[in-house]
Amino acid sequence: MVRRMAREVPEEFREGVAEITVSPKVIPHPTRAEVFTLGECIPLPAEGDPGTSAIQSRVVLYYGSFRALAAIAGEFDWRAEAWETLTHELRHHLEWRARAPDLEAFDWAAEQNFARGDGEPFDPLFYLRGEPVAEGVYRIDDDFFLEQVVRRLPVRLGLQWHGRRYAGDLPAGLALPAFLTIEGVADPPPGELIVVLRRRAGLLGLFRRPAVSQTVVEVRPADA
Repeated sequence: MVRRMAREVPEEFREGVAEITVSPKVIPHPTRAEVFTLGECIPLPAEGDPGTSAIQSRVVLYYGSFRALAAIAGEFDWRAEAWETLTHELRHHLEWRARAPDLEAFDWAAEQNFARGDGEPFDPLFYLRGEPVAEGVYRIDDDFFLEQVVRRLPVRLGLQWHGRRYAGDLPAGLALPAFLTIEGVADPPPGELIVVLRRRAGLLGLFRRPAVSQTVVEVRPADA
């Protein structure tokens, strides 16, 4: 169905779109229950050519999110929702080509995220260059970062994800800034869910890069 829809879109609006595909993933909204991301336009800048004409995108519709939304909706028009999502993401593609410099910042953030996952040194504020999806929530590829600015390290962690509140105990020995990989939430993202605890940025942070704590925190519903 999506392939047929893509052929209905005028060719000039698909210029630079490398692929239109359907993924089985479920992408829950980070703060709102019963809300899911149905589609996404992923920029694929060409290496070695800074011009906007070289920028390509990959448009993805998330079948898992469609199915999750259809399960809770009274009536769900798959074709109408798919068409609206497809055309919406194609508009994003045109916007990406119009503001190409933003892609460099996102690419840098993605590289820093790879370094974090590999245990290598990284800039602790890299996630701020990701895609803002809600207040204090940023996305880089399939990973979601929930930022909490604190004065000191709390004993107990509280967070909200997809309309529910969770809590968990923090292990001893952590220091700020801390990147906490969260386990135990319902409807997790396809990648990692990470809470970033950090102090408000000051002048000292402009001249030195602090050591970063990383650990896994198991949470449970706050009312449990």
